[in-house]
Amino acid sequence: MLDFIIAKYNFWIYVVLMMIGLFAMLAKRNLVKKLIGMNIFQTAIILYYVSIGVKKGKVHVPILVGAHGHGEHLFKAADYLNPLPHVLMLTAIVVSIATTGVALAVLILIYRRYNTLNEDEIIELRQAEQEAEV
Repeated sequence: MLDFIIAKYNFWIYVVLMMIGLFAMLAKRNLVKKLIGMNIFQTAIILYYVSIGVKKGKVHVPILVGAHGHGEHLFKAADYLNPLPHVLMLTAIVVSIATTGVALAVLILIYRRYNTLNEDEIIELRQAEQEAEV
C-alpha cells in the first residue's frame, strides 16, 4: 500500500491542492480568498489532466516528413503521447484567466458599492437595502 502511495505521489499532491481550494471556497468569508481558492482548485485540475496525458518512455506525436502513404512508415499510436489533454488544458487555462479577470472586476464593483468584501457584511447590507426599499 505504501508503495502505491509513493508511486502516485503527484496524484496525492493534486488531491491536496483540490482540497485546499475547496476549503477556501467553502469556509472563507472574504470574496478575494474565495477567488484564490477557486484558482487553486482549477490549477489542481489542470495539473491532473496534463499528468494523465503523459506516458513514461514514449515520444511526442510523430511528424512524418516525406511520407506519401505507401506504408513504409508504420507506427503504433500507443508508442506516442496523447496531445489532446494538453491542448484542452491550454483552453482551460485561457478560460481560467478570463474567469479570474471578470471575477476581479465584479469584486471591484462590489467593494465600491458596499466598502467591504466580507460575504456576511455584504448580505447584511443587501438585506438592509431591500428592507429600505419596501
